[in-house]
Amino acid sequence: MDRTESESRKLLRRLRDTLAEVGAGQERLDRITHLIADSMGCEVCSIYLFRDEETLELCATEGLKKESVHQTRMRIGEGLVGRVARTLTPVNTANAPAEKGFRYMPETGEEIYSSFLGVPIQRVGEKLGVIVVQSKIAREFSVDEVDALEVVAMVLAEMTELGAFVGDGGAMAGLHKRPAMFRGATGQEGAAEGRVWLHEPRVVVTNPVADDPLTEIERIRAAVSALRVSVDDLLAAESLDKEQKQVLEAYRMFAHSRGWLRRMEEDITRGLSAEAAVEKEQSTARARLESVADPYLRDRLHDLDDLSNRLLRILTGQGRDTGAEMPDTPILVARNIGPAELLDYGRKLRGVVLEEGSVGSHAAVVARALAIPLVIHADRITAEALNGDAILVDGDQGVVHLRPEDTVAAAFRDKIAMQAAAQSRYASLRDLPAEAKCGTRIALHMNAGLMADLPSLVGSGADGVGLFRTELQFLIRAHVPKRSELAAIYSSVMDAAKGKRIAFRTLDIGSDKVLPYMKRVDEPNPAMGWRAIRVGLDKPGVMRMQLQALIRAAKGRCLTVMFPFVAETGEFERARRMLLDEVERERQLGHALPPSLEIGAMLETPSLAYAPDAFFEMCDFISIGGNDLKQFFFAADRENEAVRRRYDMLNTSFLRFVSHIVGRCAASDTPLSFCGEDAGRPVEALCIAALGIRTLSMRPASIGPVKHLIRHVDLTELRAVIDRECAAGAANVRAPVMDWLARQDI
Repeated sequence: MDRTESESRKLLRRLRDTLAEVGAGQERLDRITHLIADSMGCEVCSIYLFRDEETLELCATEGLKKESVHQTRMRIGEGLVGRVARTLTPVNTANAPAEKGFRYMPETGEEIYSSFLGVPIQRVGEKLGVIVVQSKIAREFSVDEVDALEVVAMVLAEMTELGAFVGDGGAMAGLHKRPAMFRGATGQEGAAEGRVWLHEPRVVVTNPVADDPLTEIERIRAAVSALRVSVDDLLAAESLDKEQKQVLEAYRMFAHSRGWLRRMEEDITRGLSAEAAVEKEQSTARARLESVADPYLRDRLHDLDDLSNRLLRILTGQGRDTGAEMPDTPILVARNIGPAELLDYGRKLRGVVLEEGSVGSHAAVVARALAIPLVIHADRITAEALNGDAILVDGDQGVVHLRPEDTVAAAFRDKIAMQAAAQSRYASLRDLPAEAKCGTRIALHMNAGLMADLPSLVGSGADGVGLFRTELQFLIRAHVPKRSELAAIYSSVMDAAKGKRIAFRTLDIGSDKVLPYMKRVDEPNPAMGWRAIRVGLDKPGVMRMQLQALIRAAKGRCLTVMFPFVAETGEFERARRMLLDEVERERQLGHALPPSLEIGAMLETPSLAYAPDAFFEMCDFISIGGNDLKQFFFAADRENEAVRRRYDMLNTSFLRFVSHIVGRCAASDTPLSFCGEDAGRPVEALCIAALGIRTLSMRPASIGPVKHLIRHVDLTELRAVIDRECAAGAANVRAPVMDWLARQDI
């Protein structure tokens, strides 16, 4: 064992010396393949690198035909080399031609070689290529030989990352230099051009090879000890609930794993530095677990990733602050990010790109509040992007262009310019009413959730705030905010509104919005579970505290409060009574009361549309929460990318349902509004208005386009089109509505 280990270290030292020699990328690769073949006693050593996501290219070889270099290519999964690249696991066989999936490539002259060992060149989940050794003698390579080649592959991965093999041609183009496109999903619409700013910059390992294994083992043990102490400190926090402790216990188990430390020490004895050993184990674990469907195991992958990154930062001293300066036009790129961290960046950001997230996630809520485009599910962008890289974010299509080609960038700038020109046209409408040709006037309100939103109230020409999301003030804190803090925030919001109506929605948490200090309830279907008003009624202390804060914030000004996710009359009665009780309590305390108090409900469940007449008479107003109502009407989870775009609001079944709600409200003379994504889509907004809803609430950027379209059409004509199609048995009115719009003078 000692001899093998010393041979491994000897090979790595020779490799390091070779890499240190002056030469172009191709020269270096050629020297390396010769060195490895010689050291391992094999006739062949070949290095394949990815030229794109699906294609491997032979970039250097010792033993195969030289003319096949840069000419031999294969798809991922093709042949034994492609199998290694796809599975990220070694292939070791004594009889390669008999191995399942073997592909003979005559241009290489490899038919005379029987033994085959291929290992992936990878770096923390990033596939870089494959290294292969072959021999005429039919034998399986030993475990020590496989380990030695894996260690070499690790060093090659680090050196590839550092640009040691850059040369002419596709596969040898510098990493993080090629244009790349990522297809994700829309988290928030809009388009932006800027420069990458990584939320968690990659740790760069510059010393993958070490001469003194004993020193490196001491370093890794000291770093792991420091890591364990930091995890133990987290666990000792008194504020943790039972579930948080369980999560951290699993985290702690990894940190204290003897097997994890032992494997890293073994990698060090083979010649790797402490940092490279951490990355090697991280890469191996990722490759093993990324194919696992079990969500628990995938969560553990994230735990291990996080621990490995923490350990690397301890070893290298590279914190989040790398000394790099944030670019003038930053676009944040991250695996995921919490609402407080995102708000810390504030309006400096031009856009956000996440590998994870959902349309209803905290980050998406904040991105909407900041009115910046957000793309989610952009797989592996954190591995590809570097600080300062040019980046284009198309939130409308859910597409990201990294280091775009000039033609792509030019087309994108044209799109942004067209949007800017349109916004400038809409600005001229700011002080004009949203009045249709038939004389119908529509009130256009905006959605908000932060003080930072309020300047848009004037800039957009909104008539008021149709939805103020009060949960953001709870989401961005590590503890329950005090009543005085909330009252000060709500008062500032009212000050900024300068007398315009603001509908404050009470705390809407649960489902996708879980407070950091709230015990997570394990629910099979959280969107239909313990959330919104259900939480408020079950936790009346929090609800009463928020209602008191709203009353005190009013300071004698009009107050509008609406309760979310009401499913039956009794819930609204209880919540309404709670608010009236607090008003009476404030009166007895001698505090100033609102001169007028509007108490409304959000209609987000189909059941409420069929509530008794008494409910509609009790409500001062009703606001249709289109996002939730649509997901429950169509039984399509809006967090599920497979179904969330499947159903159209202009489906006639849904339009009939909305018409039914309009009729119920008209019968009781209850003001009705529509709030949600569809309210901000011009065509959908027109149809909602044509059905008889006279107030719409949307993101500020949508007010201009919606107002422009309303002012150019006759809503009575549009209603006739919708009614005619419904009577004719049409399943959807989108096509006839678009045909009608095409004939209008817009």
